[in-house]
Amino acid sequence: MSRTITLYDPDDPARPPIPGLIGSGPAMQKVYRLTRQVAKSKASVLLLGETGTGKELIARAIHENSPRKNGPYVRVNCGALTESLLESELFGHVRGAFTGAIENRIGRFEAAHKGTIFLDEINTTTPKLQVKLLRVLQHKEFERVGDTRTIRVDTRVVAASNRDLAEEVAAGRFREDLYYRLNVVTIHIPPLRQRREDIVDLVTHFLQIYNEENDRYVVHIQKEALEALQEYDWPGNVRELQNYIERAVVLAPGDELTLDLLPEVVVRGHQARRQQPPDDIDQLVEQLVKKALEQTDQNATNLYETIVHRVERELIAQVLQQCRGVQVKTAHRLGINRNTLHKKLQQYGLGPKNNGSWQSG
Repeated sequence: MSRTITLYDPDDPARPPIPGLIGSGPAMQKVYRLTRQVAKSKASVLLLGETGTGKELIARAIHENSPRKNGPYVRVNCGALTESLLESELFGHVRGAFTGAIENRIGRFEAAHKGTIFLDEINTTTPKLQVKLLRVLQHKEFERVGDTRTIRVDTRVVAASNRDLAEEVAAGRFREDLYYRLNVVTIHIPPLRQRREDIVDLVTHFLQIYNEENDRYVVHIQKEALEALQEYDWPGNVRELQNYIERAVVLAPGDELTLDLLPEVVVRGHQARRQQPPDDIDQLVEQLVKKALEQTDQNATNLYETIVHRVERELIAQVLQQCRGVQVKTAHRLGINRNTLHKKLQQYGLGPKNNGSWQSG
């Protein structure tokens, strides 16, 4: 059986439903559907999702699929600036408004007139700024810092947060009225661990990108490496996967992405899962039968008896280990009485080792 998987044909890469957005699973299909629907409207949109899930890609897709696509698209990271700097960045300032304000400067809302402004990490804004943002959303007007002249704009707002804004409102950290103004349509972008079926598509996409950037030809992936990627929990989400694939492409000696090219945190988790016995009895028995068949001479005349004894011995040993040597609990899980279990332990020579595991003595 081949241990290598060909992920894509470099001359005919798969195209995502919306350019830049990757994944064909049900979770992402819902995101695509909402993105297309809301893009055509004038409604404010709130994007909720963990860091690295691709909220900015969704925001840009909303703009590019909207009637405003020929207008400006302006992004502001609200979490990257102090209150005073962010206020000036969003609304602009006039000369002399503060130290260093040597000339008039327009803000991002003015720059996004007739287009879209994307307010990333809006949950980090202060109460003062939240008041000004509410006014822009309600009345489409504001004043530059240090000025009294009111400026009107026609700007669509798409906001994003890596925290649940409803919880932030309940905790008193975010204005309820602003939340409802932003929350006309909410799109939840699922974390990568909840859409593992999309990992192959994402790996294919990033391989294509980094093969082209680095003049490489990594088009295959070792089966074990793909399993490790699909098992990992991805706290950094798609952005973390992207970084790991770039690293693997740069370091790969040939055309295959192998397990050793992945970071230790991914490899270590994969190896630990391979060594850990499954909790489900049916799954454990299936695994043990497969192992016993591999270890037994298929031409043996007593094949059935040999397989049954090997599976029974390993099953008892592993369940006993899972139950930390408590024989009453082990017998209950196996569905036998304690006397029967005791006889089986003697029959198979099973006893505790110093490290708490059980094997034949």
